[in-house]
Amino acid sequence: MAVHTYYQISGDAIKGRKQVCPRCGNGVFLAEHANRLSCGRCGYTEFKK
Repeated sequence: MAVHTYYQISGDAIKGRKQVCPRCGNGVFLAEHANRLSCGRCGYTEFKK
């Protein structure tokens, strides 16, 4: 995967574009589905409203 899809670089700052998994921590991002966000590593799921 290309790194530019996960991070946004502006000047000297780096910001993550996707939401980070609260269980796994930094470096593990949540996958975006039509009705939910889910972690492929631990199975954590947040449903969209």
